[in-house]
Amino acid sequence: MHSDSVRPAVTELRLSAFKSHRGVTLPLSPLTLLSGGSGSGKSSALQAYEILARLGSGESLSRAVGEVAGSPAACVPAGAHPDEQGRRGFRIGCTVDGPAGPVSLDLAVQAEPELRIVGERLTGGGETLLTTALTDPTRPAVQAAWHTAGATPVTRAPLPDDRLGTSLLPLRVAGKTAGQRLVLAAAEQVVVALRSAFVCDPRPEVMRGAGAGGTGVAGEGDGRGTEGGGPGAGRAGRAAGARGGGAGAGRGKAVSATARARGSGGAGAAGGAVGAWGARARKTSGGEAGGWGREAGEPRDEGRLRSSCDNLPMVLQRTSRECARRHAVLVAAVRGACAGPVEGLRAVPWQPGGTGEGPGGAPAAVGRGGSTGPHGVQGAGDAAGGPAGVRAVLDRGELGELPVEQLGDGELRFLALALVLLTGPDVLAMDPVGEVPSAHQQMTVMADGMDRCMDRRQARELVSLAVRMTERGHVRLLGTVRDPSVADGLPGVQVLHLGA
Repeated sequence: MHSDSVRPAVTELRLSAFKSHRGVTLPLSPLTLLSGGSGSGKSSALQAYEILARLGSGESLSRAVGEVAGSPAACVPAGAHPDEQGRRGFRIGCTVDGPAGPVSLDLAVQAEPELRIVGERLTGGGETLLTTALTDPTRPAVQAAWHTAGATPVTRAPLPDDRLGTSLLPLRVAGKTAGQRLVLAAAEQVVVALRSAFVCDPRPEVMRGAGAGGTGVAGEGDGRGTEGGGPGAGRAGRAAGARGGGAGAGRGKAVSATARARGSGGAGAAGGAVGAWGARARKTSGGEAGGWGREAGEPRDEGRLRSSCDNLPMVLQRTSRECARRHAVLVAAVRGACAGPVEGLRAVPWQPGGTGEGPGGAPAAVGRGGSTGPHGVQGAGDAAGGPAGVRAVLDRGELGELPVEQLGDGELRFLALALVLLTGPDVLAMDPVGEVPSAHQQMTVMADGMDRCMDRRQARELVSLAVRMTERGHVRLLGTVRDPSVADGLPGVQVLHLGA
């Protein structure tokens, strides 16, 4: 079971019973836009994908569901009645294509009266590779059975009922038989694809409220940290040890164990340069940095863009230094979306209270090289003061420099989303698999309300940029739009109309 693809990617999302969806299957191309009226389930589809992505990253079920959907009960389809034991739940799944061929993952989640994964099935190559079932409701575990194809056809063992069993398999499967190696290859493919996701929701009010220093509102973007343990400790390993799931190894060890078991049967080398700014690995002394959020006590990594994009100036400062060519493409894209001239975009040093006065005594914007701008436009955060840092500014030629926080909401969202499409995992606050070469990974950007606050010209410019980037093969996009006509005539864009 092999395919020509070396970059695992989610190619189908199944919403068997989730919120307003029943029996819905969404085929996902490299660039997929969901459209439909209010209440058609566009945002719900992205939420289901994000729950799977978080579980694939090793998060607990309670955190994955709580952070995404608000509450487990909110995920249960409307009108679903409890059984005799008062149980209600939801079912979601996906198909991942990659070097191991198409692999399907399906989950049955009990939302009430207690949140738990009550069933999981992993299939590929015509084989059922993993199944789990809740056999004793009094225990926080499910009975798992995975394909062995050796002297013993199936291996059985308990796994925790609040973790994705597929992500735990590399900790439990030795890889000695052909069947075990098949299981490991399929599990790795699914985990790599799910972990290579970045949810982007630029919030202009937060980007402005962060001030020019780009340090962000206290707590903003950090609520997705992991549970317990120190920095770099693997979520899946900590959970397995805590809840009787077995070895307490971290995610990094799990994936590298899978890679070792696969041996030469894994994905082949991919040609071409990786489409990402900043190819260097970013590690802490305890393991991987970033992920869905920070561990308690970890310092903020201002060089990695957070989901709300509240630290945009710091990230722009980094990316403009690391890849002048990509930065030039970003400037050109912003020029097409912003009103007025745009000759450049850069981060400049900023000190509270360091601005001068414009005409009539009004506080002035920072001018070129830190001098006073000619138009006396007040920069957000100047009056309030704050710590020294950097601010992002547009160079408008003879008009001087304009702090980006003074742009309109649509312009700010365009700038942030364009930066995400032009960069890669090393610059985003996400948690790709460090043990798998980046050439074998493919980032998926999820953008709910992709055209929010934008006029049609801006939205079409953004979709056009997405077309160019997805054609390179290193990034995929799943977004929702109000106006699907922004993609009319653009090649490679799949628009799925929901609620029709």
